[in-house]
Amino acid sequence: MSPDRDLLLAGDVGGTKTNLGLFERPAGGAPRLLRSGHYASPDFPGLAPMLAAFLGTDGGRVGAACFGVPGPVLANRTRTPNLAWELDGEEIARTSGIAAVQLVNDLVATAEAIPLLGPADLAVLYPGAPGAPGAPPEGNRALIAAGTGLGMALLPWIDGRHVPVASEGGHMDFAPRDEAEAALATALRARFGRVSVERVVSGPGLHAIYQYLRGSAGGGASETPETSARLAAADDPSRVIAEAALAGESPLAVRALDLFTGVYGAAAGNLALVGTATGGVYLGGGIAPKILGKLLDGTFLRAFVAKGRFQSYLEAIPVSVIRNDRAAMFGAASVAARLRA
Repeated sequence: MSPDRDLLLAGDVGGTKTNLGLFERPAGGAPRLLRSGHYASPDFPGLAPMLAAFLGTDGGRVGAACFGVPGPVLANRTRTPNLAWELDGEEIARTSGIAAVQLVNDLVATAEAIPLLGPADLAVLYPGAPGAPGAPPEGNRALIAAGTGLGMALLPWIDGRHVPVASEGGHMDFAPRDEAEAALATALRARFGRVSVERVVSGPGLHAIYQYLRGSAGGGASETPETSARLAAADDPSRVIAEAALAGESPLAVRALDLFTGVYGAAAGNLALVGTATGGVYLGGGIAPKILGKLLDGTFLRAFVAKGRFQSYLEAIPVSVIRNDRAAMFGAASVAARLRA
C-alpha cells in the first residue's frame, strides 16, 4: 500500500444505524482501529454524504474500503431493503476518491469477524459437543442475526478456513410449529399478505407479535398502563417491549418475547440443519445481546433442538451470542485489507 493510501475504511450499514471505522493495517497483522463513528442511517440521503462527514480530511489517505450492507449484493451493487438507499461500490469509489470499494452482505461482514472475537465478545448459550462423527476438523458454522431485519449466513469449512456465504434465508416462509404460532401466522397473513420468518424474528416482528397478542386479548396476558404509555411515546417499540418483558413489568410483553424467542430458536435450528453447522451456530445482530437473559432461560434452546429424529444432532451443536456490536465493522475491515494485500 502506498504511503499516501495507508488507511482502510470499513462500515456496518443498517436500516437503523451505521458504524464506520478508520483502520490502519500493521504489516502481517489484523487491521487496527484508529477511530470510529456511529450514525443514524435515516438522517442521511445515502452512504456517500455519511462517509464525507466521517472522513473529513482523512479521505485522501484511504486505500480501500468495505461495507457490510443488508440485502443481496450483486455486481457490487445493492438496494437496502429497510432503508431507501441504492449503493454502488464503483460509484462510491469515484465520489469518495477511494481506489477500491467492496460491498458485502452484512452477515458476511459479521462472519468475517468471528475468527477475531475473543471470549469477552461471546456469550455461550449452549456448549454442545463440537466435532460430531464425520464432521470436518473445524466443522461448518452458521450465523443468524435478528435486528431491523433477519439475516443469515453459512460458513462452510473449505481449504482450512471458514468461508462466509451470503444468504437471504430471513425471507423464507414462516413455518408455525404449534397452534399459537399458527394463529399468529394467520393474523400476520391478513395484515401483510405473505409472512416470512423475518416478519416474526426482527425488531418490527416483536412489535407485530405484541400487537397481535393485544388484539387477541393476549392469550390471557394483560397490557399494563405503564407499558402502554411508554409504547405510545417510543421511537423503538420493540425495545420497550423487550425491556418490559425482561423486567417482568408486563404480562403481555412477557408473552410476546416468549413467542418471539421460540420462533428465533426454531429458525436457528433450521439454519443449523441447512448448513450442517457442527462447528457452531452464532447469533449476531442487535437484539440477541439485549435479551440474553431470555435466551438463557431454555426457551430458545428447546426450540433449537426440537427437530424430531435430528434432536440429538442439534444437541451436539454449540450456540453462542456475539456481544460485540462492532463485529461486522471489524469483519468488513478484514475484507478491505485483502483488497489491498
